[in-house]
Amino acid sequence: MPFARPQRRRVDQPRPEGRGLRQAGAALRHRNFALFWTGALISNIGTWMQNVTVPFVLLYVMHAAPVWVGVAAVGQFIPGVILGPIGGALADRFPRRRVIVVSQAFQAVIAFIMWGAWVSEVRSPVFYVAMVGAIGVANGMNGPAYQAYVSELVPREDLFNAVTLNSAQFNGARAVGPALTGLVLASLGPSSAFLLNGISFVAVIGALMMIDLAPTTPTVDRRPILREFAEGASYARHHTGIAVSVVVATLVAFFALPVAQVATIVAKDVFDVSAAKFGILLGSYGAGAVIGAVILGSLGSTSDRGRTVLVGVFGFTVSIAVFGLAPEYWLAVVALGACGACFVFCMATLNTSIQLQVPEHLRGRVLAAYFMAFTGGYPLGSLLQSWMAGRIGARETLLLAAVCMLALGIALVVRPVWLRALEDQSPRVEEPDIDPLAPLDSAPLAGAQVETA
Repeated sequence: MPFARPQRRRVDQPRPEGRGLRQAGAALRHRNFALFWTGALISNIGTWMQNVTVPFVLLYVMHAAPVWVGVAAVGQFIPGVILGPIGGALADRFPRRRVIVVSQAFQAVIAFIMWGAWVSEVRSPVFYVAMVGAIGVANGMNGPAYQAYVSELVPREDLFNAVTLNSAQFNGARAVGPALTGLVLASLGPSSAFLLNGISFVAVIGALMMIDLAPTTPTVDRRPILREFAEGASYARHHTGIAVSVVVATLVAFFALPVAQVATIVAKDVFDVSAAKFGILLGSYGAGAVIGAVILGSLGSTSDRGRTVLVGVFGFTVSIAVFGLAPEYWLAVVALGACGACFVFCMATLNTSIQLQVPEHLRGRVLAAYFMAFTGGYPLGSLLQSWMAGRIGARETLLLAAVCMLALGIALVVRPVWLRALEDQSPRVEEPDIDPLAPLDSAPLAGAQVETA
């Protein structure tokens, strides 16, 4: 079925001002975003079923070493780092909807292959990690386009709410998916979880085909991909607000987000829970993220982004420490849910800060730099923390991660100029030509915002 190229112009619609629960869902008043959001929610529920099933079968069925959980995370996310320049160029060169549809179809095929392999009694950790790596390749090509596409579906004044809601649906799926997976694993087995994930991609592909945007042609020059990406990366590092967002997101991804991977080890080695409780524990992270998204969305677009990020960083510090020290299973569930809320406070706010500071013709490539930093930090942190959990223990590993997050929070307090830079909302559309290979005059984190070279 043919579909039109996505329109870069956004349709202006009135939006109620202020704060409150009504404001929390403002972006869903736009039909195109509502379709995208609903389809992505269903698809991501299936994806999280697979994300929980893979470490479950590695640890509980194949009895692989804990480090395999980290290896699977590396396989899923490192391709996004390697392919980030290509993904960013695709997002600016081609209709973003088309890029997303192709990627989603590819991931559906991989899900069905994993289902067929499990039914055929393939029990090799290497095979399933390789399949996860293939999904990582698709995400690397799709990630920047997916992030940038949100800005096409809502007017600028609803962008913060749209990014927050997008994070809410992702983490809502993260809550429902693992909980549903626990029931499926206990009653039907891993094959059904893989099968349901493959079927779920029909929802997002169908929603994308129903989005109604007039055709438009991207205007980016057809230069070498690496030079195009270097232009976007140079723009990012010359603008303090974007640079701060990328650096903080990387550190949070490396130190804080692996708590979701370590939770798998905690569930098995510390609490020795059943499959159902395993799903509840991992699902609590997503449930907390949904609550965090509702709170953040109800604050409206006028909330102080720097302060919100700071709350998220210190919140991560406390909740990771409590999770690491929790003597009882249900306290661990609550603490992991608090981690999910802190995830939204940090990542949705940082993503919005970047989107508001980048001009449209560089959006895909700048978001690719952010996507690469985030997807590089998370799997490397997961690999390191999974390995440490196997050597010194899961609780001790989590406490070390909490100390590192505390250090990040103190650094942000000491340098408030970095937090103030997140408030900038003025992309430089008429910036002079950037030579991506020219040396920087000064580091962007050294003080006030640096002008482009």
